[in-house]
Amino acid sequence: MTTSAAPWHAATGTAPPDWLGALLSGSPPGDEAAVLDFPMPADPAVVGVARSFVRTTFTGWDSDDAVFDAQLVVSELVTNAIRHGGGARSLRLVCSRRRLGCAVRDFSGAVPVTATSGFLAEFGRGLPLIEALTTAWGWLYPAGGGKLVWAALS
Repeated sequence: MTTSAAPWHAATGTAPPDWLGALLSGSPPGDEAAVLDFPMPADPAVVGVARSFVRTTFTGWDSDDAVFDAQLVVSELVTNAIRHGGGARSLRLVCSRRRLGCAVRDFSGAVPVTATSGFLAEFGRGLPLIEALTTAWGWLYPAGGGKLVWAALS
């Protein structure tokens, strides 16, 4: 998915955790990992489909306790990709030794920016929500353009 020469960029100034970074960079998953890719059509209705995909996948991984938070994070990532990234290219869910992660690839190379939202603002709370519900999140630039925004859920 990305080359070894591609730079890592992250919200916290660090690369993804090793277990997640290896899978996102295209390394083949070992016996302890499962990776599912879900192509995303350019349609806002896909956010609901993505939430269902998360529920079905995490339930299959016996990770029911993480479904709600994962659905919120994926909803925000997909919505941001549609709204600011020219559309979502794919959703990737990762489970490696009971550690969970997700990533959404979009068409834009623009860095995710946390907006300052007022009390009554309709928008601008997505990235702070992702920050609150994950152990780490960030982005990288894979080969082929766009960006991949990742989140480690546990």
